[in-house]
Amino acid sequence: MPLFGTDGVRGLANGILTADLALTLAQATAVVLGQGRTAEARRAEGKRLSAVVARDPRVSGEFLVAAVSAGLAASGVDVLDAGVIPTPALAFLVGDHDADFGVMVSASHNPAPDNGIKIFARGGVKLPDVVEQRIEAAMEWEKLLPTGAGVGRIQRFSDAEDRYKLHLLGSLPHQLDGIHVVLDCAHGAASGVSPETFKDAGATVTVIGADPDGININDGVGSTHLDNLAEAVVRLGADIGIAHDGDADRCLAVDADGNVIDGDQIMAILAVAMKERGHLKEDTLVATVMSNLGLHKAMSEHGITVRQTAVGDRYVLEDMNANGFALGGEQSGHVIMSEFATTGDGVLTGLHLVAEMAHKKKSLAELASVMTVYPQVLINVRDVDKDRCADDEGVQAAIAAVEAELGATGRVLLRKSGTEQLVRVMVEAADAESAQSYAEKLAAVVKERLAL
Repeated sequence: MPLFGTDGVRGLANGILTADLALTLAQATAVVLGQGRTAEARRAEGKRLSAVVARDPRVSGEFLVAAVSAGLAASGVDVLDAGVIPTPALAFLVGDHDADFGVMVSASHNPAPDNGIKIFARGGVKLPDVVEQRIEAAMEWEKLLPTGAGVGRIQRFSDAEDRYKLHLLGSLPHQLDGIHVVLDCAHGAASGVSPETFKDAGATVTVIGADPDGININDGVGSTHLDNLAEAVVRLGADIGIAHDGDADRCLAVDADGNVIDGDQIMAILAVAMKERGHLKEDTLVATVMSNLGLHKAMSEHGITVRQTAVGDRYVLEDMNANGFALGGEQSGHVIMSEFATTGDGVLTGLHLVAEMAHKKKSLAELASVMTVYPQVLINVRDVDKDRCADDEGVQAAIAAVEAELGATGRVLLRKSGTEQLVRVMVEAADAESAQSYAEKLAAVVKERLAL
């Protein structure tokens, strides 16, 4: 089974993800990412490779960062340890410092016992599949390690957070004056920098979920648990709630009445604002096939094209990078603003969302009304032959029949899981009852036709 998943290497810390694995992975990364023309030019000038390393607050990150740093330094790479910062901050610092690559130790929205290792290439961009495969293969190679003065140094990146904060503030088109924001930092990597940045941008800030102790990350807080945030916003009479996940590459929101504003709605708001300012290249938004039908309809009404990719922010990024598009993301809250970031950045997204409220002097609910959210039902059909889904005549006939009945008022999507033996059936319709009924009908056909 491949070591790399959809977003780096992830698993139970000290289970799958051991210190030995982290050290070996770091050494293999140094070998593979040290083979490019830029790296060779640095060596010709007598310079060593450099890497920025960071982590989220979970307790296992301490020994994993130590192992990664040891593996890199033993391979002749100079390491700048940025401490606890968000994943998008690490990506920014790789480019800002002109480092050869970066390594983030985080399991994002996963619970505290898990951890992960994400690798960013020069410029702070995620690695393509082929490079990850080369790194995995290199873990088996015998490595010639430097000695004496050839080994790398490990130093503290003392102004890492300040650089990132200044970058975020410099991106804002408007200050946040007059807006009361409740921030839920998921007891994660943004617990320090996010509240400070929102305050410096002019917002009134109330903070919850910002007391990390190494084991409480994502525990009933953050973007996967929005109830506490919604309650706090309503109780305090705040204007908006912003929720990050553990490594702050996501942003979800709640309005003044506690209603959830998801990634599709956030993208709709930002896309319209960016088009108005002339910053939305080719008036195009990039989203995945899971984005709501309401997003497509709303963008069409505003003269904005929506390009679709496979599920996963890496595929959104690939399309954006290939075509130079300025905005893309996922329903889950991964929003990428390529003018300012090379990956999804939850703090950046939240700042720009609140800036739009302050600029237009409108509530979040008013801004979000640009898009009507169609009810969406997702059913996971387990224990079926997922590989026959696209070719089975009975399944395809059932899909065609439902699509004909829905017409322009709904949408059907069937896709196989990349990690489990199941097929995901998703139906959108004008009302929740219809969506549920059609989804159950299709799920029954999939269960019958593709039974193992």
